[in-house]
Amino acid sequence: MVKLRKGDPWMPASKYGQSLKGLTINLLVNSIERALGFQTKVLETTVVYADPDVAVLRGYGSEWMMHADHTYSEHPLKKNLGKKPARGIGIELRLHGCNPDVAQAKALALGEVVLAEAADKAHGVREAYIIDPDGYTWVPDIPLAEVV
Repeated sequence: MVKLRKGDPWMPASKYGQSLKGLTINLLVNSIERALGFQTKVLETTVVYADPDVAVLRGYGSEWMMHADHTYSEHPLKKNLGKKPARGIGIELRLHGCNPDVAQAKALALGEVVLAEAADKAHGVREAYIIDPDGYTWVPDIPLAEVV
């Protein structure tokens, strides 16, 4: 594994790994810095930890991580990075409680792709589909009762 980080991480990987429970998400990204920009500005998440190799984010009652492509030099997924179709195709990363209208406006201001504009849906939420710089589909949504 190639590491660009200088110094020690905020906690040993083994300790963090053993702290995880239930379902977790790890996104492979081309650039941690660019992915953090999208997730903090558009999705209004909080960075728990970040370095050039790995980042942990928290938002809307959930926590997830990202690893830069270069950290997967020995990983079985390495051969698929950068191939078409885009990574993450077919998966929706839903952030319940993230206002889709606000996220959409911020995404457009940053020049990101809004696949489907914010709209009220029959399943009781207002949602938007936004593609991040690495091709992942984020779906911020709020219950229709919260729409102002």
